Amino acid sequence: MNPEPLAAARQHVASKAAPDVGDTLALYLAFRLADDVYAIDILRIREIIEYSVPTGVPMMPRTVRGVINLRGSVVPVIDLAVRFGRTATGVGKRTCIVIVETEHAGSLYTLGLIVDGVNAVMEISAESIEPSPAFGTRVNADFIAGMARVNGRFVIILDIARVLSIDEMVSITPPTMIANL
Repeated sequence: MNPEPLAAARQHVASKAAPDVGDTLALYLAFRLADDVYAIDILRIREIIEYSVPTGVPMMPRTVRGVINLRGSVVPVIDLAVRFGRTATGVGKRTCIVIVETEHAGSLYTLGLIVDGVNAVMEISAESIEPSPAFGTRVNADFIAGMARVNGRFVIILDIARVLSIDEMVSITPPTMIANL
């Protein structure tokens, strides 16, 4: 997959003036996990790559599927379905790895997320995002930044910083791997 569309989307976000002070638009990358559609703020996305089997690392929690080499950097790969308490993501034609960046204690960390497929880049207004429900979702409510209705269907907007909390990952990760997180 090609990082250029993401660069164009970022440029679009930077150049777009909101039509009204009360109507702020943001871009989100929408993707599938099983039958659910999730979205992440496009500014957190570094790139999307074709799925390749991660190299397993002994004694890693089930959430960490392994590591990949991304242009010379070791990148831990998280199975988002397992992180959400589901069964491991099966590999299909559209399975890919979304490379995201998250910040912790002033440092930037790069992680890969295995997803069933990327849908589109969506433009969502802040006013159309509703608070996350306290119950009734298949995901920990703390991981949800909000819910948006797009084309008659709910899209779960993830708080990627909470989903990929480095503190939590470190607490479940053997010390030998902490340097890579």
